[in-house]
Amino acid sequence: MKKITKKTYLDWYENMLFWRKFEDKLAAVYIQQKVRGFLHLYNGQEAVLAGSLHAMELGKDRMITAYRNHVQPIGMGVDPKRIMAELYGKATGTSQGLGGSMHIFSKEHKFHGGHGIVGGQIPLGAGMAFGDKYFERDNVTLCFMGDGAVRQGSLHETLNLAMLWKLPVVFVVENNGYAMGTSVARTASHSEIWKLGLGYEMPCEPCDGMNPEAVAKTMDKAIQLARSGGGPSFIEMKTYRYRGHSMSDAQHYRTKAEVEEYKKIDPITQVKDIILEKKYATEAELEAIDKSIKERVLECEKFAEESPYPEKSVMYDAVYEQKDYPFIKHKL
Repeated sequence: MKKITKKTYLDWYENMLFWRKFEDKLAAVYIQQKVRGFLHLYNGQEAVLAGSLHAMELGKDRMITAYRNHVQPIGMGVDPKRIMAELYGKATGTSQGLGGSMHIFSKEHKFHGGHGIVGGQIPLGAGMAFGDKYFERDNVTLCFMGDGAVRQGSLHETLNLAMLWKLPVVFVVENNGYAMGTSVARTASHSEIWKLGLGYEMPCEPCDGMNPEAVAKTMDKAIQLARSGGGPSFIEMKTYRYRGHSMSDAQHYRTKAEVEEYKKIDPITQVKDIILEKKYATEAELEAIDKSIKERVLECEKFAEESPYPEKSVMYDAVYEQKDYPFIKHKL
């Protein structure tokens, strides 16, 4: 495993804070109706991504996830300006403005979405891992899902095949407590999601998803197992989201006191406390990072605001391969 150093902690602080502020800006412009449709924010779950990235080999390993997918591609190396532009529906976005909030993609950076169908990414993640094994590529796929997705039949079919074929994939459940507004306790007779792997004799375990160091250690073990030909793992990251399921969520299913209790273990605060305790940086140095992040977020907003909308013809080019497709009635 790569060492966890002073630089690691400073990078975690800067990255996680940037992701948080980036999405806070998205929430603000959503209220102004500059971003439309659904908007699912990652606030509170940043340690899962930060720790996972530390354990990955960027440029080689792949990532696929559900619709809470704005900050993962930033971590994989995609320009955040292009991600914000995509949410604005602009031509400079990652999919020329045609994918939107739930469908961020970057084949170049091995980030394979962004999927709006609950659990839809699970068999796709195993499929990519199958391709890597078939062509003898030394890659591992990280396949993320929410706790609601583990109630889909496709998960169980995929776990069975992945274990049977010893695919190089790590299945990661980001258990933030609620599938939309339904608590884990109301969806099954058990609450320890990681134990689902036992039915397939798949290596499985829970992890503190609010602590990036714990995440990095757990993910490193699973990734190395997959890379060495040992097959898949099933990890339950116990985390929490501070915002609603989406921007339209009134959050009647939980109390404000519950949210405040989880904010006491905010992953960004935990990292900041360790940095100060170990004297990796001073308060003044961290404030300089904070200021720099605010400026970067404003640059992303400015880029998205000033970018043009795509030409209407792009929509047809992206959807229809056949140039003389007979059901297009209107000439552009």
